[in-house]
Amino acid sequence: MTTRQQCFTNPDIGMLILRVTLGGLFLLHGIDKVLHGVDDQAQLLASNGIPGALIYFVYISEVVAPVLIILGMFTRLSALSIIITMITVIFVLPFPIMALGVHGEWVIELQMFYLLLPAALFFLGAGRYRPCCDDDRHWLLN
Repeated sequence: MTTRQQCFTNPDIGMLILRVTLGGLFLLHGIDKVLHGVDDQAQLLASNGIPGALIYFVYISEVVAPVLIILGMFTRLSALSIIITMITVIFVLPFPIMALGVHGEWVIELQMFYLLLPAALFFLGAGRYRPCCDDDRHWLLN
């Protein structure tokens, strides 16, 4: 492999970019929940037959998990919590899942973005650039 190929082929940098992007953007949603509460979302869950108390899981998946993902710690478990949250969000959406918007976009494309990015991280792991690189004993944690 040439030096140029090595320079532009670094999956660890790609995973770092993926982690910082997902973690940073998802954390903004969590900060909004911390500042403004989750009462509206709890009512939406309850109207779909899901116990409203489960809404407090959102603080784990939208505040704690993104920070851990950015740091590269417990990446797979954190990604799994976001996946569970996004499946729930898609389930309780008040509009048709297979519909297109006025500009031809899929109405749940943002939700799919936030579902599939953590799915990719779940299967890829954190990569090399993280503070806890020494402990690779358990695949689910990194």
